[in-house]
Amino acid sequence: MTASERFDPVTFLEAAVATPSHEDPAEMRELLVETLESRGIEARVDEAGNTLAVRDSGREGPHVVLNTHIDTVPPHVPFSRDGDVIRGRGACDAKGPLAALLAAFFGAAVERGRVSLAVTPDEETGSTGAHALSFDPVPDAVVVGEPTELDVCNAAKGRFQATVTVEGENAHAAEPHEGVNAIRAAGDLLAAFDTFDDRDDSPGVHDALGAPTLTPTTVAGGDATNQVPATCSVVVDRRSVPPETAKGFRSSLEAHLRGRAPEDAGVSVSLAERDTPFLEAWETPADAEVVRALADASGGAVRPFTAATEAAYFAAVAPTVVFGPGGLADDEGAVAHAPREYVRISAVERAAEAVEAALDALLG
Repeated sequence: MTASERFDPVTFLEAAVATPSHEDPAEMRELLVETLESRGIEARVDEAGNTLAVRDSGREGPHVVLNTHIDTVPPHVPFSRDGDVIRGRGACDAKGPLAALLAAFFGAAVERGRVSLAVTPDEETGSTGAHALSFDPVPDAVVVGEPTELDVCNAAKGRFQATVTVEGENAHAAEPHEGVNAIRAAGDLLAAFDTFDDRDDSPGVHDALGAPTLTPTTVAGGDATNQVPATCSVVVDRRSVPPETAKGFRSSLEAHLRGRAPEDAGVSVSLAERDTPFLEAWETPADAEVVRALADASGGAVRPFTAATEAAYFAAVAPTVVFGPGGLADDEGAVAHAPREYVRISAVERAAEAVEAALDALLG
């Protein structure tokens, strides 16, 4: 195969969806590396498992990074094709976007500056690959491939996870007044979650992202059926908006709950342990060059993305957008991460054309 031959994103996508990457991305990474090298592009895998490639014009100009991920959530869903539809795990999240980005990477006329491809191995879990990435020169723009229905997403809420621990005192259930029931105290505090964003120092409603949310997701407590429980824990999911940080959220929630807990119950809040920073909220101005170029090329709306992605890391250093074929859900329900995951071939091809046109506009 020569570099002058047009890359077929559909053939690559069929092979990619048929390649399981829900437990180990190694086989999928091998496919990606082989695809790059077959077109004369040097591919490098760094210590964090990122697959990296560059097309450099040798002339001064912008540096645009194309990013997505090769890992998927379990379980693996086998590949199938029915007309315009490709089904299987990763079809839209995010092997469909990867196929489109690859086509644009190969096809763009890089007349100045450079375009880099940076594909991460663990976006669905720890994001250690994305956190380890560094670029020289620093990017001027980043396009992150995710299923956005061909809309150009220039912002997203962050996602934090914390555990609220309520401490009471054990007693025999026959004499409940002799103890402090941590489960009952935690139950009383559930209503306080709903008033958390009514406080004076709340980040409030963001112009693009709307209001932050705080959702209790799991509850655990008690050791015996005839004993007043001394501890109860509630895991909460926080979808943040700027300028809230993970540390600021933790301290604010702890203070809010302590002020509403029974006097004889203790309350503490701890963030989930991670090897990498939490994905915080981000926003790229709608008039940024990369946003305009991709919106003009795709015809898609400019709007926020509804899920947290590794774009949060890149947006801290360069104007960033999230873009790709497929959607997180459709009129029938969930698509990404669901047993019915699919993407339309026509959408993959349109996404490839749009990203290539945007690159031509930025690097031509």
